[in-house]
Amino acid sequence: MLTIPSAIPIEIELECGTCGHRQAYQIPTPICPKCGSEWMDARYDYERVRRLWPDILQQRPFTMWRYRELLPLHNDEYQITMGEGGTPLLRTHNLSMMLGTPNLFIKDERQNPTNSFKDRQAALVISMLKEAGVTEMAVASTGNVAISYSAYSSHAGLKLWTFLPSLVPSEKMREIAIYGSEVVKVTSTYDETKKVAARFAKHKDILIDRGIRDIGTRESMKTLAIEVAEQLAAELGPPQPGIPWRTPDWYIQSVSGGLGPAGFWKGYQELYQMGMVNKLPKLALIQASGCAPMVHSYNKGLSEAEPVTNPNTRVITIATGAPGLAYSYLYKVIQQHGGIFEEVTDEETFRALHVLAKMEGLSMEAAAAAAFAGLFKLLSKGIIQRHETVVINCSGHTFPVEKYLLEEDWLKVVPPESEAPVIDTVAGIITSSSQKPASEDLLGALEQLDTHVRRIAVIEDNPEAARLLRRILQTRGEFQIDEAHTGKAGLKLIQRTRPDLILLDMMMPDMDGFAVLDQMKSDESLKDVPVIVITAKELTKEESRRLQGQIQMLLQKGSFMDDELLEGIKALLGEEKGG
Repeated sequence: MLTIPSAIPIEIELECGTCGHRQAYQIPTPICPKCGSEWMDARYDYERVRRLWPDILQQRPFTMWRYRELLPLHNDEYQITMGEGGTPLLRTHNLSMMLGTPNLFIKDERQNPTNSFKDRQAALVISMLKEAGVTEMAVASTGNVAISYSAYSSHAGLKLWTFLPSLVPSEKMREIAIYGSEVVKVTSTYDETKKVAARFAKHKDILIDRGIRDIGTRESMKTLAIEVAEQLAAELGPPQPGIPWRTPDWYIQSVSGGLGPAGFWKGYQELYQMGMVNKLPKLALIQASGCAPMVHSYNKGLSEAEPVTNPNTRVITIATGAPGLAYSYLYKVIQQHGGIFEEVTDEETFRALHVLAKMEGLSMEAAAAAAFAGLFKLLSKGIIQRHETVVINCSGHTFPVEKYLLEEDWLKVVPPESEAPVIDTVAGIITSSSQKPASEDLLGALEQLDTHVRRIAVIEDNPEAARLLRRILQTRGEFQIDEAHTGKAGLKLIQRTRPDLILLDMMMPDMDGFAVLDQMKSDESLKDVPVIVITAKELTKEESRRLQGQIQMLLQKGSFMDDELLEGIKALLGEEKGG
């Protein structure tokens, strides 16, 4: 077991989120004796923590327990930890160039012990229960919570009963069973599964996990916010003198019950109260269209969520039809401080999952990919500005959903004794399976290129942008790709290779894109080669006029994912095929 330097004792109180009544801290979390509310918040001696942290944090490793003074555990001997938290904050590279978002960061929660940000919750809640003498409990889950709780319950010697709806992938159920937990599959929705678990716990007289209504769940998730604040300051520098840590303009997460962003918000509230950051973030909370009670209720101006009784989504992890208390809390936060609830389709989600895997090397589960699909939509709508600093929660793994991503021909089988050389055999298999169904994104659109488009010239003076274009093409075909980084070199390249398609930058040293196009127009062998212009320059009316009739499409750098752009690509490719 990892050990973390002991915490300095800090006084903790409970405050009712409804009426403000304060009382002594205790576990399990009681309801408010004044108004009966189930939403109780832990409050700390923030001034003392602010004074202590500069010296204390230098001595501690980068895990969630680094911030022990703001966690509700009295005695460190009950701490159950497997190194959770302290996950990387990754600055995107290819995705940022595609979207024109230079300050786009991914909080990589896949790096937790069971690959989920729910490990933060399990670590703290199980530690608190061990301190309270609890030896057996039940939990309802769509998968990740049950996996995390199972791992940490095993570590702590706590008996766990897990209740899961039937749509949870069998792979996840088997993983839960491996940890020694009891697995009960309920042949109904997640909301009904929660009711079954509650009845079981009452009958057996054991503790039931109450999700967001338990203090430990929200307190654990605020560690994610504190880490982000510290990591962003390391990446971008402090926002001003005397303010050591930093706040993103936007925090994006897919949600079902809303526990994660509720905890994230509390973390930044506390940091702001302590003077560690200078502002609060806006929340962008993403749901699946087939089960989006928060989005629909928000759009109707309702402060309480209307439940969805029949979820219709393959993203089962976030298919909670009745979010309960969390929605009302988050609704108030967004009303007062800005932000948005947004929905995305399953198709948009799986497309985003594929893009992140192909373009950034990040494989995640569909629930996390929904957040990225939300980012694409909110950027295209102009709700999130491209210059703003954005942090996205990335969690989970892809094994339950890879069947939605890979075509039947994803595996190329080569016979052991082929008459043709192996490389020719593989190439033949790839060529014969090159016709794939249409997709609605840029990568999918490139799949629809005519089979005769095999050689592509990329003329781009920015090597990183050229590398991005090369990567996009590589993910969608066996193209021969040639590059040049100046106008003159590009012209010589296309005169020599006679490519089937040209991707052309307009602003280049020694010869700009206009001059390259003029030279091509005067060459009978090149004048009909299709050209896609990719430029960061805002063209004048005169420049736009010069391009008319010479190019097939104009793409603006930093907007590769916009719906208007994608529709334009599909239309172009359709015309090419028709001709």
